[in-house]
Amino acid sequence: MKRRLQEFFGVATVFISITVLLQLTAASVKGQAPGTTPWGHPNLEGIWVDVHRTPLERATELGDREFATAEERAARDQIQLDRPSVLACEAYNAVYTSAKPAGPRTSLVVDPPDGRIPSLTVEAQRKNEVEREWRLMLLRNTDTCRNNGPRCAGGEYGPPSPRRFNTTPYYNTRGRMNRHDGPEDQSLGDRCMTGRTPDLNGFRRIVQGGDSIAIGYDTGQGQGFQRIIYLGGNHPPTQIRLRHGDSRGRWDGETLVIETANFSPKFPFQGSAENRRLVERYTRIDLDTLAYEVTIEDPTVWVAPWTIRQELKRQNDQENRIYYEPRCHEGNYGLPALLIGSRLDEQAFEEGRGPDPFSFSIFDGAGLQTR
Repeated sequence: MKRRLQEFFGVATVFISITVLLQLTAASVKGQAPGTTPWGHPNLEGIWVDVHRTPLERATELGDREFATAEERAARDQIQLDRPSVLACEAYNAVYTSAKPAGPRTSLVVDPPDGRIPSLTVEAQRKNEVEREWRLMLLRNTDTCRNNGPRCAGGEYGPPSPRRFNTTPYYNTRGRMNRHDGPEDQSLGDRCMTGRTPDLNGFRRIVQGGDSIAIGYDTGQGQGFQRIIYLGGNHPPTQIRLRHGDSRGRWDGETLVIETANFSPKFPFQGSAENRRLVERYTRIDLDTLAYEVTIEDPTVWVAPWTIRQELKRQNDQENRIYYEPRCHEGNYGLPALLIGSRLDEQAFEEGRGPDPFSFSIFDGAGLQTR
């Protein structure tokens, strides 16, 4: 009798354990994390995505109106569908990039109230002009300027400038230049280096620990990065600069507040680099919604701080269980091939077998990048 009771309780224990395990697995599959972590912090774990397509800035004619009407959202969706010229030129992206529906907000920027990024400082305007003049100089001997193309607005057609071999007067992060001397002449996407902080487009996988939080970002086309937020401590000395800055978090009730500084000058966001400071806020609204807000400040670039707001939706952990690490192949293969091709063009020109490579343009007649 005693043996039978032991066997009964043993089977019951196993049954209960399996039942609990299945319940936990089911919660994990659905992405339904419990309300708090083992350390007593609000649980933000999961994969989170902004499922809507919202302009960064608000159209000026909308004034201070933060939300769009149903008719306006439908019209924005139709524009997304009716773009044959774009699809014809960007077939790869059109096929493999998700088309999100229009969101309820008229802009990601919610402060200032007009939904517009504040004006640039005089210093920032001067830097932009230096970059603009440099890019126009590299296009000078091309058909883009010969035909008064939109990408040459403000420039002039003429013989190649003797400055074309000079070191670029700024660190290039905004896109390809009309020169292929090395990787730095190319876009960050070509170099498998996209993804900046704050990142507003890709998904975020949040994993929490007792004294730190990890956020993995996928920024699209196989590119992404990992970010660590320390719950405590101070920012390092200002001479230490990091690609995504140094992030320090704290809990304000149910909200995770992250302050980030010490950015590298080589990875700007909207023109702001080493003087950028962020204050981010993550707050669980419900089981499947995570509110995100970030205030961006850089007195050397903008005349005032500005704030972005998003509502992120939880994604299914089971359906996304395999893909953890972004892998960028375009830069690994495409970039070396582009540079090799440019060296061959230069060799052909030196041997009298081809035109000056500086007569080539990276833009077609419509201003779209072609190489």
